[in-house]
Amino acid sequence: MVERKTAGERVFTVVNSLLLVLISLIMLYPMLYEIFVSLSDPIALSKAPGAILWPQGFSTYAYTWVLRKAEVWTGYKNTIITIAVGLCFNLTLTAIGAYFLTRKKALWHKPVMILILITMYFSGGMVPSFLLVKSLGMYNTLWSIMIPNAISTYNMILLRSYFSTIPESLVESVHIDGGGHGTILFKIFIPLSLPAMAVMVLYYGVGHWNTYFNAMIYLQDRSKYTLQLILRDMLIQGSNLDVDEQDAEYQQVVESIKGAMVVVSTVPILCIYPFLQKYFVGGMMIGSLKG
Repeated sequence: MVERKTAGERVFTVVNSLLLVLISLIMLYPMLYEIFVSLSDPIALSKAPGAILWPQGFSTYAYTWVLRKAEVWTGYKNTIITIAVGLCFNLTLTAIGAYFLTRKKALWHKPVMILILITMYFSGGMVPSFLLVKSLGMYNTLWSIMIPNAISTYNMILLRSYFSTIPESLVESVHIDGGGHGTILFKIFIPLSLPAMAVMVLYYGVGHWNTYFNAMIYLQDRSKYTLQLILRDMLIQGSNLDVDEQDAEYQQVVESIKGAMVVVSTVPILCIYPFLQKYFVGGMMIGSLKG
């Protein structure tokens, strides 16, 4: 028998749905605005009053301008290298650290755990970090934006919580068969923790893709700039962007170019999320179900 909802429940459902739709639109509008601006005709865009709710005319000039810039593709290359190499360090070191924290009988387990937690609230500061990176010979190299952030304390604790849900009997059976810690970690823990590892890939990958501040400090050679630094330069240059003289009527193209650059630098990472979505919720929640 289907239970009928009361008038109050129906009102609540309608109001709640409308509120969620409104919040979703507010969250989506900044991205939609950039898409609309990037696809708008520059002249029509300059005449548009107030907020833009759809493209003003239609033009792909901004995307043509952005995609023919060699430095954009250089930024893509450097960012992809940073993500690929950085993720190898991130996942390996985070998994090793999380595995150690699950071994309660390990030497100095508690002191190490306390020291790791302290790093969540205190750091050495920007100047000591800069001097350390420079003294290690990583200044003005892509290593400077990969190695200093090789491990996130939050991610390691999150992965440790997931590792803790794996039955200890599996670990004991591997020990009985003569397996060591490397076998336990790479053949038992990691294969059973793919949802959590997918979350790590998403967190670390987005972090590398959006890396900006460290890259701005440590990278001086434009040939090593990441995509976000290229985007920053284009946005700061504003009206000084290199627009062809024969396109003098496109003085308003600056806003379209900025929007196209934002879209070009954002859409690729958004396309990856649907493939990791099914793992994301499980990886975030399973470690918290242990009571």
